Amino acid sequence: MPETLDRTDRRLLLALQGDARLTTAQLAERVALSPSPCWRRIKALESDGVIRGYHARLDATQLGWGVTAFVHIMLENHSRDLGERFEEAVRGIDRVIACHNVSGEYDYLLQVVARDLQDFGEFARDRLRSLPGVKEINSSLSLREVKSGPDLPVPDR
Repeated sequence: MPETLDRTDRRLLLALQGDARLTTAQLAERVALSPSPCWRRIKALESDGVIRGYHARLDATQLGWGVTAFVHIMLENHSRDLGERFEEAVRGIDRVIACHNVSGEYDYLLQVVARDLQDFGEFARDRLRSLPGVKEINSSLSLREVKSGPDLPVPDR
């Protein structure tokens, strides 16, 4: 995070999270800047790595993904090599939409999408169980999405 994230930067970040398609002129108006300084601030936030990219939010159901599952994975051991092989394999599976190395009983938490319950069962059996070093899998199915989105709170500094 940059040394100084001032009120204007925070307002820019919140506006972009709300709608990344805003033009520089629209953003400038929202944060009370002229377009040139607004553009420079955005570029600085990008180069500092605060803004990592711009994305469209897609509707999983509209794309045929009717099931979301949270899958806990326990590996056979905690060797660095096995962890790296597991993580590399997971990165290559597009239906795994998030993967976190976690503390606790399990080693990883995956968020997975599937067309339906049968599709998820086959995916878990055929794909997840064949990942490097998988010892145990525990799945929970989402009954209903209550809150979603990549928006982060923008802290005051």
